[in-house]
Amino acid sequence: MDIDDQSPKMRLTAQRQIILEELGKVTSHPTANEVYDMVRKRLPRIGLGTVYRNLELMAETGLILKLEVGGTQKRFDATTILHYHVRCSECGRVDDIELPVQSKLNRLAAKACDYQILGHHIEFSGICPDCARAAAKQVTIN
Repeated sequence: MDIDDQSPKMRLTAQRQIILEELGKVTSHPTANEVYDMVRKRLPRIGLGTVYRNLELMAETGLILKLEVGGTQKRFDATTILHYHVRCSECGRVDDIELPVQSKLNRLAAKACDYQILGHHIEFSGICPDCARAAAKQVTIN
């Protein structure tokens, strides 16, 4: 059975198209509230619940990625090609990391346990450049 056969079919409504377009304009991995703020500029009458439901549905069908690892808020990514992320432990900012995906990890994990490994998600943590600069300024002020 093809993976596409397993995912629910979804009609790309005008609202979903605009949500997808706005999400595709940024690389900041916005939260649902941030996506809502972006979409409201084009659809002033859209509700927050509508944006949440559509983001969840688009993530379920593989149209976008939902990032839930490590942070308190879900974030969304229009780039669905497998890639890794880094999250700032100070401000929560999430960025892509340009590293080749290590498919070898799937084979290693399969050998280490009795699971059928479907994939993996890796999120690195660190301090983003903005927070590092702010911390450096605090040190020089004190």
